[in-house]
Amino acid sequence: MEEGSDYRPWDELIPDALGLIFSKLCLRDILTVVPMVCKSWSRAVLGPYCWQEVDIEEWSEVCLPEQLDRMLQMLITRSSGSLRKLSVTRLRNDEMFPFLADHAGSLQTLKLPRSAISGSIIEQMSGKLSNLTFLDLSYCSKIDARALELVGNKCKHLEVLFRNMHPLDKADKEAQEDEAHAIATTMPNLKHLEMAYHQVSTENILRILSTCTSLVHIDLRGCWDVELDDKFLLEKFPKLKVLGPLVMDYYQMNNSEEDECLEFSDSSEEDLAWAFVHGEMGGYDYESYDEMWDDDEGRLEELEVRFYEGIQDAGLYGWPPSP
Repeated sequence: MEEGSDYRPWDELIPDALGLIFSKLCLRDILTVVPMVCKSWSRAVLGPYCWQEVDIEEWSEVCLPEQLDRMLQMLITRSSGSLRKLSVTRLRNDEMFPFLADHAGSLQTLKLPRSAISGSIIEQMSGKLSNLTFLDLSYCSKIDARALELVGNKCKHLEVLFRNMHPLDKADKEAQEDEAHAIATTMPNLKHLEMAYHQVSTENILRILSTCTSLVHIDLRGCWDVELDDKFLLEKFPKLKVLGPLVMDYYQMNNSEEDECLEFSDSSEEDLAWAFVHGEMGGYDYESYDEMWDDDEGRLEELEVRFYEGIQDAGLYGWPPSP
């Protein structure tokens, strides 16, 4: 580069600036492409600015359980306490949750749908999740009303709660009035609530609507015992959008505003299947990048993260094209 130029080589940018730029890329590119460009970029990937928002929900649907635990531990550690958003599904047990909670000082959005975490671990760790504004515990069948109550008591800033259930999950189970009561009594700042396919009464839903005065969207699909009058809703809760039994027409009439109501529901990054591979399923060490870049040959085999994209390439493991 010529002397006096106003332009600066990318590899000379400070790691924090590079991290902010790389955070705009999808997760797979940060893990597999960026570290291969140059030594300074691989070091920037180690910084916390790349890992303030982590969305591996789609990948966690297809990966092996042990792969998920190692990936979570790696990414959460990289965040260095700056993690603001985490989306993951199908946690197989409570083992990873204490580690997550210990690094959740800045966490605002936590999505754990279809996870096998227990209500007891939520109770134990709820105090470390006090900054949460968005929580998704949908299809987590081991979570109970006591856990939700403690979440509400500890997470004073909670504005969004997803607690949807599958129709088959509620079969042969007692009514979930306690959960509705916990929401009504401990989560007054909710703006968006989803509790599809709960066995809950009209009385408890009205209690939620009366106490959660900021509520603008509630999903009651499959809550067949709930009966709400359209005229009553329009008079008492004019800003509320309701999705569910007996008020479907009201919701559809306001479908033009649906995007505003559902702005909390983030779409996933890409339709990808990942493979997280390291030797005999051993540890994963980014520090090896430095040795790779110090090597004159720069051998690609030193980097052992691979992915495959789509069905047609499912059997072809290799490196992606440069972005």
